[in-house]
Amino acid sequence: MTDAVTEHVDVLIVGAGISGIGGAYHLRDQCPDKTFVVLENQDGFGGTWRTHTYPGVRSDSDLHTFGYRFKPWRNAPIGSAEEIMTYLGEVIDENDLARHIRYQHAISAATWSSEDKLWTLEVTQTSTGEQLRFTANFLWMCQGYYRHSEGYAPTWEGMENFRGPIVHPQTWPDDLDYAGKNVVVIGSGATAATLIPAMVDDCNHITMLQRSPTYFATGRNINELVESLREIDIDEAWIHEIARRRILHDQHAFMELAATEPDMVKEELFAAIREYLGDDYDIEKHFGPSYRPWQQRVAFVPDGDLFQGIASGQASVVTDHIVRFNETGIELASGEQLDADIIVTATGFNLNVLGDIAFTIDGEPLAFHDSVTYRGTMFSGIPNMAWVFGYFRASWTLRADMIGDFVCRLLRHMDDKGAAMVTPMLREADSDMALLPWVDPENFNPGYLSRGLHLLPKQGDREPWQHKQMYWVEKDELPAADLDDGTLVYD
Repeated sequence: MTDAVTEHVDVLIVGAGISGIGGAYHLRDQCPDKTFVVLENQDGFGGTWRTHTYPGVRSDSDLHTFGYRFKPWRNAPIGSAEEIMTYLGEVIDENDLARHIRYQHAISAATWSSEDKLWTLEVTQTSTGEQLRFTANFLWMCQGYYRHSEGYAPTWEGMENFRGPIVHPQTWPDDLDYAGKNVVVIGSGATAATLIPAMVDDCNHITMLQRSPTYFATGRNINELVESLREIDIDEAWIHEIARRRILHDQHAFMELAATEPDMVKEELFAAIREYLGDDYDIEKHFGPSYRPWQQRVAFVPDGDLFQGIASGQASVVTDHIVRFNETGIELASGEQLDADIIVTATGFNLNVLGDIAFTIDGEPLAFHDSVTYRGTMFSGIPNMAWVFGYFRASWTLRADMIGDFVCRLLRHMDDKGAAMVTPMLREADSDMALLPWVDPENFNPGYLSRGLHLLPKQGDREPWQHKQMYWVEKDELPAADLDDGTLVYD
């Protein structure tokens, strides 16, 4: 690639989804003297909200906190992909970010040189095949955590014998006709709970087939506090901040209660479902997981639409194990046959580590899993790089905003010190530190994370080598982090 065109920027952001757009905003706002570019593999912005086109796709977090702290969300708390894309487009337009974003730019390799104190990225402009090269002082990985090109789908015996289409929500065909058909959706998470209400009126029947249940919470898709404040003509920026604080306070209280009084929380969740399905429905079997509430994410069902479909008889839930596929559907361990015209595998994500980019540090391939995380965003031995990994139990964007503040503060601090390079390094006092998984499996264990935990960095048993995954702690700790405590080495 000696003939590749080379372009240099101070900061290179990977990904134009919610994290990358947020990062670009924070750079313009907090580091206006920095040059930057956002490279996006897809043909437009949006990330998840562009990739996912299955029926009914919507947020599973309230948009008052899933939206950015700097731009009020004005619609219902649970928003559609179309509404979220409109919101992201407004952020780009209102902050003049479009000129910084390059679409259809696929990064194949990223190489760090300590001698030059530069990242060099090899890039293909996918619409033309043109080979490009970018150099940057700082690399900001905002590509998310899963592979956009393909979802996770287990292989079951006999899949090749099924006569109908087998579809994963992540690669939903535009021309899939499910009108009047019998559909089986394999999975029990937020995607299944979104698909089924969106499809139920058009299908002959739709079944959620799950190996094990998920906890669901339900309620009206409205924030009464927000509506009350709007009635008295409070400024939208004030409403946004007040609503965020109220929601976050209530979420924290709910999660603490789930940890200390799990049986009580479980019964409250069940009681809300019972209002739709009645006392005779076996809620424990179909909506009672073996783990405590919030050990995995609790999916929100706005206006109980999933349960309305079940109550109508147009949808049903089957909790069983798959033995094999056959020509007309699925044979279950119970001996039951589930007939289907279409099978949807809403079975989750494939974890993506650093965008599937080949990383090299001073001539050596990066073994990301051997590094130790610094505050869940930088990594030992990896200079001038931050990765946005949002929250599991709170909205992703809360952490994306905080990391935006942190990265900008670090960049300004480096300028003040006259440093071109910063690397997290374990101190001598950390040499005997216990190394633990990226997240504690006993505390949070969704399938995509359990399958890919061996690919991710370790965390330590002390600050700042921890990935805490607790907004209510990090909102105070991250802004106050001492950038000169000896764990960040400057050059």
